[in-house]
Amino acid sequence: MKIELRKNSRWALVVPTSMGVRITPVNGQPVHCSSNYVMQATSAETNVASVASYLGLPVKILTTFVKDSPIAQFIKSDLLSRRMSFEGKEVEQGGPWGYRHQFNIADSGFGSRGPRVHNDRAGEVGRTLNVKDFDLDRIFGEEGVQVLHLSGLIGALSPETSKFCLELAKSAKKHGTKISFDLNYRASFWKGRDKELRQMFIEIAGISDILVGNEEDFQLCLGIEGPEAGGKGLGSQIDSFKEMIERGKKSFPGTLVFATTLREVINVNRHLWGAIMSEGSNWHVIEPREIAVLDRIGGGDGFVGGMLYAFLKGWEPEKWIQFAWASGALATTVLTDYALAADEEQIWSIWKGNARVRR
Repeated sequence: MKIELRKNSRWALVVPTSMGVRITPVNGQPVHCSSNYVMQATSAETNVASVASYLGLPVKILTTFVKDSPIAQFIKSDLLSRRMSFEGKEVEQGGPWGYRHQFNIADSGFGSRGPRVHNDRAGEVGRTLNVKDFDLDRIFGEEGVQVLHLSGLIGALSPETSKFCLELAKSAKKHGTKISFDLNYRASFWKGRDKELRQMFIEIAGISDILVGNEEDFQLCLGIEGPEAGGKGLGSQIDSFKEMIERGKKSFPGTLVFATTLREVINVNRHLWGAIMSEGSNWHVIEPREIAVLDRIGGGDGFVGGMLYAFLKGWEPEKWIQFAWASGALATTVLTDYALAADEEQIWSIWKGNARVRR
């Protein structure tokens, strides 16, 4: 499938997000009995964008910051170190019980002890993201964007962010920007807003060019029947996942690409990792293969980031899913939530199973 991207665009990828920090115990230890931690700036959406930014494409983040916050300064410095531009309103903290950037307190787990994640999002400044704070005609019209990547996490944060994401999608569509939508269902975000959010997600999906999600995402965000419970192992359920995607294609005939990842956990440090992608009438399937896992957080985001990078580079569709699979696998080998790719070759070596030393 040949897809024309907008030419003469300043930005290859634009991503709206709510930035926060992750605090992780060192040496794979549990949170409740640790005294030493590492802090990193993070968000699912910048995890996705990092693949493109590290590999040299121009990326812009749309977000919001707490004014005069040292955490906001830490986040800005981190984004710049990842070669990302950013734009966002500075929001007054409003005192010690006012706004702040979210905290994600998570251990990596080890062996038979699974990871545990504690999200502390009270007063999250990202919930104030408002379409009025951004000049969409300038961003999409004058500057130009090839791909807008949206996440259901941001779409469901608040009524303001829901409207923000929908208006971004409409503006992108008007100016010829391709739209990628990772559904990312979270039950706690949807509580009491099911009808409203379902309608908004369906509207965005209806104008999206790329839809990504697991079986739960497609069912709960869009009302698409999921795969039937199959035999032992994900490999035996691939046909059922294809049937789910076919139902999605009927519901959203304008969408060009559908993708889902396949993950089976053997233990914390050994996973089976696969993927399915449909582009047009063509299927691309990666049967689950074993990968080593240092920290699983960000693997799915790495997959989406790799797929968007390959898409932006204009490669053949078969390479989109291969590069995506390997980018996701790379993300699980590092302690950051995102893949810090040295170059394309490093990712292709993972796809080829080549872990030999390079001198």
